[in-house]
Amino acid sequence: MEADWNGIADWYAELVRGGSAMHQFSRDILLNALPDRMPGFDVLDVGCGEGIVSRALATAGARVVGIDPTHTLIAHAEAAERAHPVGVAYRVDDGATLHTVADGSVDGVTAALSLNNIADLDAALKSVRRVLRPGGFLAFTVPHPCFDAPGTESISTPSGVRRLAGDYFVEGLWRSAHPQSVRRAGNYHRTISTYLTAVLVHGFALQRFEEPAPSAAVRAEAPHRLGLPPFLLVSATLS
Repeated sequence: MEADWNGIADWYAELVRGGSAMHQFSRDILLNALPDRMPGFDVLDVGCGEGIVSRALATAGARVVGIDPTHTLIAHAEAAERAHPVGVAYRVDDGATLHTVADGSVDGVTAALSLNNIADLDAALKSVRRVLRPGGFLAFTVPHPCFDAPGTESISTPSGVRRLAGDYFVEGLWRSAHPQSVRRAGNYHRTISTYLTAVLVHGFALQRFEEPAPSAAVRAEAPHRLGLPPFLLVSATLS
């Protein structure tokens, strides 16, 4: 039976809370792309998972709602909020529809490693545009499309473990066969141009497009990331 997010939710929460360098790096580069004045902002964290980014946003002063379609992950996030309250409200919702979020109700939307888990990117961006106030921001990270495409693998070379690029132009759902990979629950691969074009088509003005070099912690945790950006970072404002 193929894994899904409900099936790996407990494992995933433990992975993130155990100090996953990759998830901490994704969180940190995303926060670095946000406006400096977060206090007083209403922020929606789409695909919040167990709440790693939501908690950081609230700690920075934002009023935060975290949504995720996986009931078990929301339960983990709510448990963390009860244990160490920072003021985040969590609820189950679909990132493609955001049906629990009112029109024009938030100043910003974050999506850390979550748009790649949504089948309909256009529907998701349309929903994000709907819930944003004029001038609102969208900031997201996704696994770098060049180095996490279907068929990508790590190989040993004389200079160490390196990443072998896969089928970059084959868009759509794929699953990793690795028993310790998050993407065994599925990942919607898209090219860089697909992401950027969708952002522009839906009325956003691009502010930042970055491919951050891996941190020392990421390189130590995943040596095959040496010399390659693990994530793509995009931030934009509603024009």
